[in-house]
Amino acid sequence: MPAILRTKSPVSPTLFQHTLANGMVLIAERMEHVRSAAFNFLIPGGSAYDPPDQRGIGGILAEMIVRGAGSRNHRELTALLNSLGTDRSESTGRIALHLGCSMLARHLPAVLEVYADILRRPHLPPEELPAVQSLALQDLDSLEDNPSSQVRVELYHCHFPPPLHQDSYGTAEGIRAVTPESLRHHYERCVKPNGIILAVAGDIQWELLRDTVERLFGDWPAGPLPELSIGSHIPHSRHLAKDTHQTHIAFAYPSVPVHHPQYYAARAAEAILCGGMSSRLFMEVREKRGLCYTISLSHKTFRHLAAIVGYAGTSADRAQQTLEVTLSELQRLAEGVTLDEVDRVKAGLKSGLIMQQESTNTRASIMASDWFFLGRVRTYDEMQQIIDQLTADMILEHVRACPCEPITVVTLGPHPLTLPAHCHPYQTSLPPLAS
Repeated sequence: MPAILRTKSPVSPTLFQHTLANGMVLIAERMEHVRSAAFNFLIPGGSAYDPPDQRGIGGILAEMIVRGAGSRNHRELTALLNSLGTDRSESTGRIALHLGCSMLARHLPAVLEVYADILRRPHLPPEELPAVQSLALQDLDSLEDNPSSQVRVELYHCHFPPPLHQDSYGTAEGIRAVTPESLRHHYERCVKPNGIILAVAGDIQWELLRDTVERLFGDWPAGPLPELSIGSHIPHSRHLAKDTHQTHIAFAYPSVPVHHPQYYAARAAEAILCGGMSSRLFMEVREKRGLCYTISLSHKTFRHLAAIVGYAGTSADRAQQTLEVTLSELQRLAEGVTLDEVDRVKAGLKSGLIMQQESTNTRASIMASDWFFLGRVRTYDEMQQIIDQLTADMILEHVRACPCEPITVVTLGPHPLTLPAHCHPYQTSLPPLAS
């Protein structure tokens, strides 16, 4: 077994970190009020890493990697994980491939044994690839029946630079181009121990967990990691022409990434605008005027850039007014916020922290994300203190330093909308969608 490279003393009595000699990172938090455990493997193999001619291969790998590993075929592997009472998930984000699993804490070592096979010795059975490709194509086709998702997917293409604009759906041509050989190559290119973060939360015994991970992964050789080169991009708006009774509006404007000192001020500004039934957008756009049936905002962060992403679904005849009122409310935020609004969003952010502490799955996911973005894990007390210190002046300082413009707008419906001057103009050289 390789020598231990580093085991940090916990920053809290329940939070631990250890780096294997091959570069794999293990972070863990003991949650004494639960009897379960959950882990999340974060692997640099998200859709941004898909080759241009095989868009969608990351999503196919997420499905194929659990279809047999080590000495077990697909059926045997699934039966074993079921017998251990696991609740597992595999997903592909923009940056990372996520493998998550929860179980009773006493089964954690046995489940990690299985996942060591999945990560290090996957079968990626060629005979099952056509079925997985068929599922991926069906998932892609389903966008046609889900315009709210379709408009969000297109928003990323219009707003973010390549390859961050690539989504896990891929393209029909890219999905069909995947072969058993190219899938194996993509796995070998992306899945390396020195790129993996393993986060574990729950009723854990730290020394046993650390030694188990060392035994299972410590002799896995490190290797070169794929590079992610961010290309140049000029954001633009777009209208997707479709003969529907509804118009779907998605928009995005710059914000600050998670490591920025104003990150929580940005999250507070987002919550004032659209964080519950008392938020400005909900009240002004939906409740008072009845312009739309749904409206939302979320914060999307990458390592060095971020955006506030919004969506509104409305009838075609109210779409123009919905857009105008929504954008007006975004700009009006710079005029001031009330103490009641600040108190409300602080309570909401702290409530979210408490709920995160109730779920081992959520906590493991957040820990992996923290380490990826920050190189450390934030404690509950640290985040609560930051939220407690938020003031109206801090929120306004962020809003004025990071105004909600220029805005990228993507619309889907029967007619394009008239975009205000502070929006990126529509790009008109693109073909319309088929009805």
